Amino acid sequence: MGFELSSNRKLDVGNLKRIVVRGTNWIGDAVLTFPALRELRRILPDAHITLATRSSTKALFAEADFIDDILVYDRGSRDMGAVIRQTREWRTRKFDMAVLLQNAFEAALIAFLGGVYARVGYTTDARGLLLTHPLAVPAWRGEKHEVFYYLNIVTELEKRLYPNSVVLNGEPVFDLTVSNARQNEARDLLHAIGARANRQLVALCPGSTNSRAKRWPAERFAALADKIVAEAGADVVLIGSKAETEVSDEVAKLMQSKPVMLTGRTELAQAVAVLSLTDVLVTNDTGPAHIGAALGRPTLVIFGPTDPVTTRPFSTSSEVIRHPPDCAPCMLRDCPIDHRCMTAITPDEVFTRVSALLGQRRAGVQV
Repeated sequence: MGFELSSNRKLDVGNLKRIVVRGTNWIGDAVLTFPALRELRRILPDAHITLATRSSTKALFAEADFIDDILVYDRGSRDMGAVIRQTREWRTRKFDMAVLLQNAFEAALIAFLGGVYARVGYTTDARGLLLTHPLAVPAWRGEKHEVFYYLNIVTELEKRLYPNSVVLNGEPVFDLTVSNARQNEARDLLHAIGARANRQLVALCPGSTNSRAKRWPAERFAALADKIVAEAGADVVLIGSKAETEVSDEVAKLMQSKPVMLTGRTELAQAVAVLSLTDVLVTNDTGPAHIGAALGRPTLVIFGPTDPVTTRPFSTSSEVIRHPPDCAPCMLRDCPIDHRCMTAITPDEVFTRVSALLGQRRAGVQV
C-alpha cells in the first residue's frame, strides 16, 4: 500500500479484515458516535475494528461490544511528532479501511500516509483528495441531530458494499453499559465520601469545559441542590472534570446543605459508573448529559446558547429545559449581554421536574 491518490476504489467485504475508525475528540460527540459504530459492526461482522481515539474518551468504550480494541491518539497543539508516530502505527497494523468520523484534515492525512487502502469520510477541512471514498456533507446538516451525521457515513459505506442500506431505517441505538463490578465500586466510592445508602441520588453537573455561556448560574445550581436535599430528601453529588472544579466549589460554598463532591476527583470510567447509579441527572449542555442519556438515566439538560435540535442528548430518558430569547441559539462561548437564555430558567422550575422524576422512580415507573 503506497501513498497514491485514488478515488472510489472498489470495496470488497471479503478484503476488509482490519478496520480503523478515527473517533471524535469530545466526550459528548464520542457518545453520539455509538449508533454509527454499532451499525459498522453490523455491516462488517467479521472484521477487526480498532477505534483510534483520545485517552480522554477511551473509558466510554471500556465495555463496548462493537469494537475490538482501542488505539489511543493524543496530540498537543504543536506536537507533530504524535502525527508521525500515529502514522507509523497505522502502517504497522496494515489497516484495510479507515472510517473517519472526525472531520479534521489531520485524520485523513494520517490515514493517507498510513497506507490505508480505503479511506472513507466527509470532504471537510479541504481533505477530499486524501480520501478514496469522499462523501459530501449532507445538505440537512444543521437541521437534523448530529447522530445522523455520523450514521450517514456508515449508510454511504453500506451502499458501496451491499445493494441496499438499512442503517437509517430504525431508531439509533444508545446502550452504554456498566458492569455490576464497576457499579459496586462506584457505590463504595459514594458511600465513602458521604452518600447515604437509603437515599435517592441526584447528580448535578454545573460546569462546561469549552463554554462559560453554557453554564446555568452557580447560585441557581446551589438553590436547586438545597431544595433537592430539604424537600425531596435526596443526596446531591456534584460531578465534573478537574477543569470544572472551580465552578463546583462555588456551588458547594453557596449551598446551605453539604453535597457529595466528586468534581475533579474521578477518572471518566468512575464518573460513568457513578452516573449509572443516579436517579436523576441535572446538567448543562456538556458531556455528562450524553452519558446520562446513553445510560438510560433520567436526564434534565439546561440549554441556553446552543441548539438542542442538533446537539441534545438523543434519548427518551432525557429532557431539555429551555426558554430561548430572540438571540438564541447564538453558539457563543461567552455571553456579551445579560445571559438571559440561562437566567430565564429558575431553580423552582427545574426542581419541579426533578421532584416528579424522583417520585416516578420511587413508584417504580420507567422514565
